[in-house]
Amino acid sequence: MSTPPGPPPGESPWARPDSHSGDAPPPPEPSAPDSVPPPGPAPQAAGPAPTGGLEAPADRSPSASMSMSMSMLRDPLALTLIFVTVIALALAGVIGAELIARRIADGKVARATECVVHDKASASFGVTPPFLWQHLTGNYTNISIHTAGNQVKDAKQMTADLSISDVDLHGSGDSKGTIGLLQATLTWPAAGIKETVQSMVPILGNLVSDLRTNAQDGTVELGGAFGLATVVVKPTVVNGGLSLQVQKLTGLGALTLPRETLQPELDRFAAALTKRYPLGLRADSIEVTDTGVVARFSTRNASIPRSDDPCFANL
Repeated sequence: MSTPPGPPPGESPWARPDSHSGDAPPPPEPSAPDSVPPPGPAPQAAGPAPTGGLEAPADRSPSASMSMSMSMLRDPLALTLIFVTVIALALAGVIGAELIARRIADGKVARATECVVHDKASASFGVTPPFLWQHLTGNYTNISIHTAGNQVKDAKQMTADLSISDVDLHGSGDSKGTIGLLQATLTWPAAGIKETVQSMVPILGNLVSDLRTNAQDGTVELGGAFGLATVVVKPTVVNGGLSLQVQKLTGLGALTLPRETLQPELDRFAAALTKRYPLGLRADSIEVTDTGVVARFSTRNASIPRSDDPCFANL
């Protein structure tokens, strides 16, 4: 009789089978590592490290820029700031051009006046409308001119104040244009009258050592040395010009300067002062004050002639 096979070696013959004998045995627990690595920074992804500790630049793609622009255009405050900035820049440009053009024009008119009167002068154009508009249209509202008071042509120490209105430079033919109104006020102190008479009236100049004005009767008294000769004249307006009418001769003046000899000399003197005034200026009034003489001239709708006068070459 043969012996039945027994259990495999190493197992007890009396061991009960486990209820989970049909399942796979549980996996073995991982053994503890021999050593734990020291804590440290987490590993970073491979790639170029940022320089200088700064964050990576934001996305600059065209789509991002367009998105930002659209966002700004939808912002009312941003639109307002853009509009205000554009308007401010435009105004600054216009104002700068206005000031430069005005300065150039003032300088040209002043230099032309200085050439005519032989004295320093200043000029300014009216503020309204803007000078650029006046220049583009060829119509100037008003121009003011003032001289320094050293002389006006041959009249010593005379000051001229001119006001020019409604200048139209749309000329034709022999005319450059028209001037609606030109008014000139000439202020002449007594010292300047005496100096001018001494240089321009030879027959009287040697006798004049003193000159006084009398506002009460509107006369000018030319006195000789030591009161030996006195000539009293009255400035008046005659036919749009100035005239010095002899009123009285006393002392040696009555003997050496008879009226029929002196009056023609004074007439020539007055004519020489005003004969070269431009644009048909005519005397309106003359006033004798306690310090001198004030004469007012004017002309209306005057034609601006085309001439080769070098004084007006750059206008």
